[in-house]
Amino acid sequence: MSIDFLLTSLVVVLLPGTGVIYTLAIGLSRGFRASVAAALGCTLGIIPAALASIVGLAALLHTSAIAFQILKYSGVAYLFYMAWKTLRDTDAVDLSESAEKSGYGRIAVNATLLNVLNPKLSLFFLAFLPQFLSPEAADPAMSLALLASVFMAMTLLVFILYGALAAYARDYVVRRPSTMQWFRRCFAGTFGFLGAKLALSN
Repeated sequence: MSIDFLLTSLVVVLLPGTGVIYTLAIGLSRGFRASVAAALGCTLGIIPAALASIVGLAALLHTSAIAFQILKYSGVAYLFYMAWKTLRDTDAVDLSESAEKSGYGRIAVNATLLNVLNPKLSLFFLAFLPQFLSPEAADPAMSLALLASVFMAMTLLVFILYGALAAYARDYVVRRPSTMQWFRRCFAGTFGFLGAKLALSN
């Protein structure tokens, strides 16, 4: 496990993406425990992409335009759905104590789907992990699995931190409903932007 891999992974995980945006939105609207569920779901959503890169399915997505397009537009549709849901669903921004303590499973499932339905994640792992594979590795598959596991653990910890920061700011937002509405619109717009960006990707 090289320092280069750890530092590069940290930079990649810290960069704002779909998972970060969703975790921040949940932490801000539902509190810290719900943000942990979102962070866990985002991390679990990495598993199919990591497995795909290890067994070579990501290469199939890269060479098969149809397979990539099917998965891509499924992801686009889900991102647009998340944008609409964030904007219209009052449950998504319910700041009551009961709401904070419920729906953790649904939050985790939504977070998992955000990553599973992103074909670029599989291609990312296909390009990213082999760069840090030692030529002397006796079992390349196990080495790649170890690298993926470390990346996932780092993702979980960083996303929990993001969620904690959002939950910390939640008290400020609770006292200002107009601010929460502004955040809701920003998150909805970001999901829509990410969906449009994914739709335009090759």
